[in-house]
Amino acid sequence: MKVAQSVWRTRRGLGAAMIVLHMVFASLAGAEPVGQDSQPPLPPLVLTLRGAMSAVADNNPDVLLYRERIAAARGQVLTQLGAMLPNISSTVRQTRQTQFLGTIGLTPVRTDPFSIFDVRVSASQNLVSLSLIQKWRASRETLHAVEYEADARANDTMASVGLLYMEGLKAADMVKAHEANQQVMSELLEIVRQRQKGGVATGLDAARLEAQLAHEKQRAIAARYDLQQTTLNVLNLLSLPYETPVVLADTFQAEPLTVPASPAVVEEALAKRPEVQAQNTKVKASELAYSSITGERVPSIVAQGDYGLIGNRWNNTLGTYNMALLLQIPIFDGAQREGRIAEAGSQLRQEALRMRSVTNQVKLEVHDALAAMAVANEQVSIAQAGLQAATKELSLARERYAVITTTSHFELTNALTAVARARENLVQALFELNAARVNMARATGTLAAVN
Repeated sequence: MKVAQSVWRTRRGLGAAMIVLHMVFASLAGAEPVGQDSQPPLPPLVLTLRGAMSAVADNNPDVLLYRERIAAARGQVLTQLGAMLPNISSTVRQTRQTQFLGTIGLTPVRTDPFSIFDVRVSASQNLVSLSLIQKWRASRETLHAVEYEADARANDTMASVGLLYMEGLKAADMVKAHEANQQVMSELLEIVRQRQKGGVATGLDAARLEAQLAHEKQRAIAARYDLQQTTLNVLNLLSLPYETPVVLADTFQAEPLTVPASPAVVEEALAKRPEVQAQNTKVKASELAYSSITGERVPSIVAQGDYGLIGNRWNNTLGTYNMALLLQIPIFDGAQREGRIAEAGSQLRQEALRMRSVTNQVKLEVHDALAAMAVANEQVSIAQAGLQAATKELSLARERYAVITTTSHFELTNALTAVARARENLVQALFELNAARVNMARATGTLAAVN
C-alpha cells in the first residue's frame, strides 16, 4: 500500500510539473510578443488520463480553495488549544499623581505630587475545564472533516476531468469514424459515376450517395466541435489558457470489465470514500461540541497570579505578588446555556441524518456503477459483432454491385448506412465502457488506480 501511494504521489508530481512547465511557457509566450500583434504559439500539451487527473488535483482553483479551508481549520484548532494553555502578559507603568486626603475644616486637602513605578507579570491557567477540552477536541475533528472534504472535492474534480477525457476520446473517434465513412462513400460514389457514364447507373443513385456523403461531413464537423468543446472544458479545469493546443495521448480500452460482487464493493466504498469519512467526522465533532456546552455546567478551576516591582522610581522598588485559585461555579445565565445545548443537540441530530443520506448516496452510486459496467460489457460485445456484420454486408454489397449490373443501388446505400451506424455504436459503447471505469473508481474511492 505504501509503495502504491508513493507511485501515485510520484505520478501526481510529474503531472503537476508538466502543467507548471506548460504554464511557464504560456507566460513567456504572453510576455515576449513577436512583431507587433503576433505571439508565438503555445507548445502542445500532451495529456494522458493519469496526467490529466493528477494535474487537476494540484491546479484546479476549487481544489486549492478547499485546501485553504484546511489552513483556516488548523488555525481554529490552535485557537482552542491556546485557551487551555497559560495566558501570560506583562505591563510597565510609570505614573505621576496626587491623592485627595479629605476636607480639614472647610478646606479640601490633597497630597503633593508623587511618582509610582510598577512593572508586573500576570499569568492565568485553566486547571480543570471540561468545556474547553471538548471544544479543542471538536475543533480537531472539524479539521479532519475539512481535510476529508478537500479530498472529496479533489476526487470529484479528478472524476470530472476523467469523464471529460473520455468525452474527448469519443469525439476524436467519432471524427475518425465519419472520415472513414466519407472515404468509403467517396470511393463508391466514384464507381457509381463511372457506371453512370456507361449508362448502367442513374443520376438518382449518385444523388443518394452524395446526400449520404454530405450528411457524414456534417456529422464530422459536429464531432470536431464536440472535441474542441471538451478540450476547452479540460483546460478550464486545469486552469490553463484556452489557446493551449491539447493532444489526448490515450485510447479507449476495449477489454471487458470485471464486475465484482456488490456487497464487497459497497463495503469498500463506505471505507474509502472521503465523503463518508468527512460526514462521520462531522458527527463526532457535533458530539464533542454538544459535550462542550453541557460541560459548562461543571465547575471549573482557574489559577491566577502576578508578580511585580513597585516603587516611586525604577531603581527604588519592592517586589509584590498576588496568587489566587478560583473555583467558578455556573448557577444561572438567563437560560442562555440551555438554549445553546438545545441548538447543539439539534445540530448533532442533523449531522446524523446527513450521515444516513451520504451513506445511501454512496450505495446508490456503487450499484449504479456496477449496473453501468455490466451493460457496457454487453454493449461493446454487441457493437463489435454489429460492426463485423455491417462491414461484411458492405463488402458483399460492393462485390454484388460491381459484378451484377442490374443490382439495385439500395443494397449498397443500406450497407453504407449500416456501417456508419455500427461505427458510431461501437464508439459510443467504448465510451460507456471506459466512463463506467471512471465512475466505478469514483464510487469506490479508488481513482488513484485508474490508468
